[in-house]
Amino acid sequence: MNDRHPTVSENHPATGPETVAPGGPGQGVYLYAVTPGGEPPRDLRGVMDGPVWTVSCGGLVAHVSDVPLDRFGEEPLRRSLEDLEWVEGVARAHHRVVEALAAAGPAAPVRLVTVYTGEEQVRDLLDRRHDDFAEILSHVAGRREWGVKAYLRRDTPPPSPEPATTASSASASGGASGGESPGLAYLRRKKESLRGREDLWRAAAERAELLHAELGQVAVASRRHRPQDPQLSGRSESMVLNGAYLVDPAREEEFAAVLGGYRDRFLDVELTGPWAPYSFTSIDLGAGRAGGLR
Repeated sequence: MNDRHPTVSENHPATGPETVAPGGPGQGVYLYAVTPGGEPPRDLRGVMDGPVWTVSCGGLVAHVSDVPLDRFGEEPLRRSLEDLEWVEGVARAHHRVVEALAAAGPAAPVRLVTVYTGEEQVRDLLDRRHDDFAEILSHVAGRREWGVKAYLRRDTPPPSPEPATTASSASASGGASGGESPGLAYLRRKKESLRGREDLWRAAAERAELLHAELGQVAVASRRHRPQDPQLSGRSESMVLNGAYLVDPAREEEFAAVLGGYRDRFLDVELTGPWAPYSFTSIDLGAGRAGGLR
């Protein structure tokens, strides 16, 4: 496994004055994540290359940057979200900030494009949802998220159909017996082929269920996401498991060892991560489908 994150830092509240870069007219505040204290890594920059700064309240720290409302306001944002290149750029910047924060300690990422009209709204969020954030941060502290994807092996041959039986029949006038017609033979073979693929899929799905259950016994928490479309996964094989697992570092080798027993004629298993704990820090901030202005 590729260990990209250092040991989690001590969980303590921020001390000293807040590091605040007040936004000017037409500026919104883009929220990336909440941590239990500390400052963002030096020279960390976020969306539109804006410097990341902090808003503190009650021992929690929100990591934010300024964004122009002519791109991130409610109406412009609807248009911007239709520009896939723009969305990809924002997502990359968002994840870069979150990964940097998670590498330094527990972090609770928020949804992509979560924008507030000002610093006071962010501070109000930290105050209102203090206990929710504190519980999440306590849960993920010292742990990392790993992803496991399992695919139906493309080269697995389906079960062989049973040999065809030749049906004999005689005409009412005593004619000679005849075999199955070419058309009926084709339909029968097609039906058997479909049945073979269904059996293969069913077997792979059952193996994936067992894999998810066994990984869940090692992990502190697990989530099963919807299988990804091939355009997102980058693979043409059918995905039968898209799981996320929160794992204690002391059990990561045990977790990875489970996968070896499931790489067989049915499944191709892929381990990804470690990641910031996106799957285990979900908190409803009253966002729209992809964040939005508050």
